[in-house]
Amino acid sequence: MLIAMPTMVDQRFARSLIYLCAHSEDGAMGIIVNKKSRSLKFPELLVQLDVIGEGDAISLPSRVGDVPVLRGGPVERGRGFVLHSPDYHASSATLTINQDVSLTATVDILRALAAGQGPRRAVLAFGYAGWAGGQLEQEIQQNGWLTCAADESLVFDEDHASKYDRALRKLGVDPALLVSDAGHA
Repeated sequence: MLIAMPTMVDQRFARSLIYLCAHSEDGAMGIIVNKKSRSLKFPELLVQLDVIGEGDAISLPSRVGDVPVLRGGPVERGRGFVLHSPDYHASSATLTINQDVSLTATVDILRALAAGQGPRRAVLAFGYAGWAGGQLEQEIQQNGWLTCAADESLVFDEDHASKYDRALRKLGVDPALLVSDAGHA
């Protein structure tokens, strides 16, 4: 996971916690997992996308109504990405990231969730964060990001407000003690 340094100048990423989904010499892609949408609710989106009818929203399984909708990043903000537990897999559409998290970006997963047949845990994010080849490494060297191991609670917990501080605590870091200057030995 990427943790934005408290001195992050780019306000789109201030206090962001990003789950890194892909990283290679060609670039990187991740989803911001701690910034919940203030205006979008999952059942309303299912209706807007014609996944369910307007009257069907009240009969959704409770866990479906609780799927968080996140602001996943500044790239392709109109496109949805579902981070989810690996108990759902669409053969040509699901990217298995690790043993705990997969990514699917098709409407089929929304239909499966609405039918109560989707993954046990899921978050829907609109947009993603992306970096060109070498860009993320450069930003890390310039003291823009810290990294920590990912865990399910940082990805799927509903307590979005505390995720950033919890990620820092995983590293034993007090945010008040972080500085913006990088050091080299």
